[in-house]
Amino acid sequence: MNSGFDNSTKNISEAIPSKNFQPIKNPKNIWGIIVLLSTFILMIGAAFLVFHLQSDFSAYNMERMSTTWGFIFAMIAGALFVYRAGFFVYNLYLYFRYKPIKSVSDEKLPSCTVIVPAYNEGKQVYATLMSLAASEYPEQKLQLLAIDDGSKDDTWHWMKEAKKILGDRVAIYQQPENKGKRHALYRGFNLGTGEVFVTVDSDSVVNEDTLRNLVSPFILNEKCGAVAGNIRVLNNQKALLPKMLNVNFVLSFEFMRSAESTLESVLCTPGALAAYRRTAVFECLPEWINQTFMGQASDIGEDRAMTNMILKRGNHVLFQRNAYAYTNVPEQYSGLYKMFIRWGRSNVRENIAMSKYVFTNFREGSKIGSRLLFINQFLKIIMSYPLIFLMLFFVVSKPVLFISSTLLSIFIFSSFPALFYAKRYKSTESFWAYTYSILYTFGLFWITPYAIATASKSGWLTRELSVKK
Repeated sequence: MNSGFDNSTKNISEAIPSKNFQPIKNPKNIWGIIVLLSTFILMIGAAFLVFHLQSDFSAYNMERMSTTWGFIFAMIAGALFVYRAGFFVYNLYLYFRYKPIKSVSDEKLPSCTVIVPAYNEGKQVYATLMSLAASEYPEQKLQLLAIDDGSKDDTWHWMKEAKKILGDRVAIYQQPENKGKRHALYRGFNLGTGEVFVTVDSDSVVNEDTLRNLVSPFILNEKCGAVAGNIRVLNNQKALLPKMLNVNFVLSFEFMRSAESTLESVLCTPGALAAYRRTAVFECLPEWINQTFMGQASDIGEDRAMTNMILKRGNHVLFQRNAYAYTNVPEQYSGLYKMFIRWGRSNVRENIAMSKYVFTNFREGSKIGSRLLFINQFLKIIMSYPLIFLMLFFVVSKPVLFISSTLLSIFIFSSFPALFYAKRYKSTESFWAYTYSILYTFGLFWITPYAIATASKSGWLTRELSVKK
């Protein structure tokens, strides 16, 4: 590695994590402390209210059970609770069975093409490319491609700056116009020569051992078609929302995807970091690039769509907990809900697509796990409207009972992600699990119903926001 690269790496060392990189520091800002204290005051107050309103709860339950509709709702709620509890125990069992695959030797590592699509990313794309170039991966086996998807800012300039330092180690391309992330990746797939494709978002950085850990399952499992990386939040030093999301990401990836990986059926390989076997990609590439929904070209959910199509062809999809990427997330509520809407629409679309094959003989071996994962996803979607109507009815009819019981439920059910995070990382940061649950329950509850109603709409929603890069 030449000295120029070494010097440039030092200049952006804060953006390139080491093997033991921990992006979280103890919150020092006063607002973080105030929010956490407020969270616990709310939940303690809720517990106090529930204790002193036991007679009111009993009277309400008796009144509800005395009507036909109330009895039906109670039975449905009870059945859902039993199902969710059972599914949680099942996931817990799968989680304890999961083990990440250790990196194979340099000699066994496959040739790898890393594709970085970028749109209006600014200087961050430079840090992304430099972190990838710093990977502990045989240089002769690593091809690095960066594709500017018609950005309106200085993204192309920073790609050229990275090119000046890295030289032939990176190839940069510019789309003639903004065609969307899917088309940028499509160009990368067709340009790439590696046995394995790795896709990395242009607002992410990786550890030095991330790439080799990510692609090793392809060597040890010939049926493996795709691998999901482990995503953490990069910009969580000051803003409150990233602190909350970081705790949520740990549960989503390190618990849920670990369980899914045990079933060899991870449902989504994230755009921030994912790997695909070359042959698996080209088997579904024509269908993927031409995918439509309700007559409209699909320009969102390219990661979930690729995963779905690879699963449909009988391949295994795994998760590598030891392959870390750190990505930027929205710091404002408007950016957060738009990101969730995009994810929600993609989830609706791909669950419809999955329903068409998951109950067929789509792969060798057991298919029960894949079907259970689908049923769980499907139930979340179809129950979103009844639950929101029930919630609104409860708010109007019994507002005090609703708020107190909901906050107490949040305290109880959020304790698992908090404890899980504390066990894996820092206990001082685990309390954000409670704050995130309050935010989601009262501020983002409408996302899934809205995403269902607008599933046919397209658009990335967040990339045109005016933000400082």
